[in-house]
This record gives sequence, structure tokens and C-alpha cells, in this order.
Amino acid sequence: MQNKLAAEFFGTFWLVFGGCGSAVLAAAFPGIGIGLTGVSLAFGLTVLTMAYAVGPISGGHFNPAVSVGLMVAKRFSARELGPYVIAQTLGAIAAAGVLYVIASGQEGFSLSGGFAANGYGAHSPGKYSLLAGLVAEIVLTAFFLIIILGATAARAPVGFAPISIGLALTLIHLISIPVTNTSVNPARSTGQALFVGGWAIEQLWLFWAAPIAGAVIGAAIYRLLFAERREAAL
Repeated sequence: MQNKLAAEFFGTFWLVFGGCGSAVLAAAFPGIGIGLTGVSLAFGLTVLTMAYAVGPISGGHFNPAVSVGLMVAKRFSARELGPYVIAQTLGAIAAAGVLYVIASGQEGFSLSGGFAANGYGAHSPGKYSLLAGLVAEIVLTAFFLIIILGATAARAPVGFAPISIGLALTLIHLISIPVTNTSVNPARSTGQALFVGGWAIEQLWLFWAAPIAGAVIGAAIYRLLFAERREAAL
């Protein structure tokens, strides 16, 4: 268990540091900023690389919503859920802390720029409403779980799951960065919100509730419609 939790901590750290770091440090860098596409790709690459690096140890969740979804799909033990969520959240907070130290080293840095936190309404990049953010986070997380469960099923080609999962996360960000700055991951949202404070803390509930609800829905859909009989019996 110690090794599993360490893998989840460092995997989530890398996801937040790489994904949010690209948004904070590189997205709008003068002349060569990577923009929305680059940030989306960065999030996908973090999951892809750490899924190969430590996925065989812990399963490579790096996301409380994914852990909940896998539990609902009978792919993960309920006894391990609490420790996994704690390790993931601590990893995200640690990554946000390191990112803050780096970002604040630039003259004129201010958390008022958002620090890659998730938000809706006035704090949505595209000023999308609470309802829009809720629907986007639920639907995208549901599909993320369907993809994860399908890519890691016994019938799927061996060794390719991290690629499809990483590309799925890239696509998710391409769709929803303008809506909520993309969460689909409560730990990722928590780390940034704790540093931004204020509105980010007030809106954080959505980025726990919606991804977890979406994960449960996605897992239930997969188990009902797509799981093989042997898999469904586990």
C-alpha cells in the first residue's frame, strides 16, 4: 500500500505540475506561448507518461473521480479509496506549491490571474454559467471513465491504455478549457484553489461534485452496456 500511495502522490503531482504549470508558465509566454492546444496536450502527456512510469504499481488513477469510478465498476477496492484520495489530493497541493514558488519568481506575478484554478460564471475563461460548467464536467468525466474502463479491459490491446487515456484527457481539455478551465479531477482543482483562495474555494464544491457524479455515471454505463460477462461478475 505504501508504494501504491507514493505512486498516486507522484503521479498526481506530475499531472498538476505539468498541466497547470504549462498553463501558468507557458500558455501566454510572449511570442512562443503554447496556448490552449499546448496546455491540453501537456495534461494528456502527464497522464500518459506517469501511467507508464508508475501505473503498474498503483493502477495510475491520479484522480479521486477516477478512483471512485473504478470502485463503482468493481475494478478497485473500496477499502483503498480513502487513502488513494488523500494521496492524490496531497500530491496536487504539493505540485501547486512548487508551481507557486516558481511562478512567483517572475516580477509582476499575481494570483489574480487565476493560477489555472477552475471556475464558472465570472471566473470561467469564457464566462460560462454554473449550469454549463456542471454539465460539461459531468459529461466529460463520464466519457473519461468509459474510455479508461474500455482501454484497460481484458479484451483491449495490451500496453496501449496510457496512450488512449492520455489522448482522451487532451481532447477533454481541448473541449472544456473555455468552460471551466477543465477539472474532471477534484485533486487538481483543490491544489490550485487553495493558493488562489476566495472565489476559487467558494466554487471548489462543483469540481468535486460534478467529476465524481460523472465518474459514477460513466462507470455505471460501462458496466451495464459494455463490460464482458466475466468482467461484470468480478
